[in-house]
Amino acid sequence: MTGTDAPWWQSGIIYQIYPRSFQDSTGSGVGDLNGIRMRLSHVASLGADAVWISPIYPSPMKDGGYDISDYTGVEPIFGTIADFEALTDEAHRLGLKVLLDFVPAHSSDQHPWFQASRRSRDDAKRDWYIWREAGPDGGPPNNWISEFGGPAWTWDETTQQYYLHIYAREQPALNWRNPDVAQAMLDAMATWYDRGVDGFRVDAVEHLTPDAKLRDNPKNPDWDPKEGPARSLFRTYTSHQPEVFPHVRAMRAVADAYATQDGARLLVGEAYGNIDEVMLYYGAAGDGFQLPFNFELIQAPWDPLHIANYIDRYEAMIPEGGWPNWVLGNHDRDRITSRVGAAQARVAKMLLLTLRGTPTLWQGDELGMENEHVPEELLQDPWAINNPDTGIGRDPVRIPMPWDDTLGRGFTRGTSFLPMSGIASAAAQAQDAQSMLTLVRALITLRRAEPALNCGTYSRLHADGAVLAYCRAHEGRSLAVALNFTDEPQPLPVQGTARLSTLPDRDLRTVDGLLPDEGVIFDL
Repeated sequence: MTGTDAPWWQSGIIYQIYPRSFQDSTGSGVGDLNGIRMRLSHVASLGADAVWISPIYPSPMKDGGYDISDYTGVEPIFGTIADFEALTDEAHRLGLKVLLDFVPAHSSDQHPWFQASRRSRDDAKRDWYIWREAGPDGGPPNNWISEFGGPAWTWDETTQQYYLHIYAREQPALNWRNPDVAQAMLDAMATWYDRGVDGFRVDAVEHLTPDAKLRDNPKNPDWDPKEGPARSLFRTYTSHQPEVFPHVRAMRAVADAYATQDGARLLVGEAYGNIDEVMLYYGAAGDGFQLPFNFELIQAPWDPLHIANYIDRYEAMIPEGGWPNWVLGNHDRDRITSRVGAAQARVAKMLLLTLRGTPTLWQGDELGMENEHVPEELLQDPWAINNPDTGIGRDPVRIPMPWDDTLGRGFTRGTSFLPMSGIASAAAQAQDAQSMLTLVRALITLRRAEPALNCGTYSRLHADGAVLAYCRAHEGRSLAVALNFTDEPQPLPVQGTARLSTLPDRDLRTVDGLLPDEGVIFDL
């Protein structure tokens, strides 16, 4: 389904906000809900259609809010329920949908459920988490490794058993094979729908139902220690188990029950895996996630032929009625500018915003933000703290937004919890015709104006080791996109009238080839 009868998210753009680093309204040095509300006009002016807000729930903050101690509350450092409702009202006034992060696979160890669960083996909440006896050697029950390094099991002295945690030890895994757990989590989603939320991005859903038999994960013979210890094993028995899919369908059923005349409630699923595994999350009858996240542009080599071949395969595999999606970065992965360089980052933005499917923009990418150095004493990320010799860490991509050039760069009146970026501010870039922000706004303006770009078909026109070109078409109107992935001039693989170049000073009347690091959109 495309065109005017399509749900809002098919032609829309999602903008991800990490609340700690978006806008501080109190001087605490940490962003908050009122800060987000203050800056929603920036998101609306970009032309985005929805904000996805990373976790705002009560949390000890052992993993940046992804360790939740109350699924229906608001963390005091971010504000109150009333602040959230004011944010939602303002977003809706500006025409923006609001998506919350939902973290179903694990809670905080400070959640009352887990506090009860670890009290005794006979507690009513004991089976709400995954507890097991020690292995034959007295150690963990199997060889599973936490995503943050070290065993995925922690010994509990009080009850003399191990509990499972796929991530940090402060994030015990919930037992979704217990129907009471599943119902409690669905009820939490419903609570937020009642508060006006338009959908969720569902975190780490591939880990929802790890193997009930606790079989060892096989070793990865190609493991590179620089990847961190978690990659030393394949995730054969900790990810994408068959029991996860009925729970995905149940989440979708709750979302559909809240669908209204102004649009469907959207579920975006984070399920890292190969393309075959990701496809499963659409649901056999289209009753899973509307948008199982496609991370290929985050992890692919920056090579036009590789990317073209992946697009073709991805498009061919999407089930009937399914819709593609694309993303260049997020709160967990290196920024695109740091991966491919400032010049190619402009080409990457054109790729993201002209492919068929729903794009997600990570906050600050519209400014060309880069990974920033974070001194050891300021590290927040348990991944970095637990793996000090690997260079792995997510803090460099969570640097606060530089809104202007005042003290605190418009982010805070106090001392920022992470170092501030040195990149040109949003205020400065808004006045600069050559800035990344100006380019992103121009791309989104054209995308919104052209149904061929926001909901049209896709077909490859050309791909080699230097250039990717493709056609987007809708109801007889066609546009072509040609992208030069090199720092050398390249011949044009298409003929048409140039509409927009990634190079700000380009004379569109004389485009007869692609300049170095250039992307161009053409009328055909």
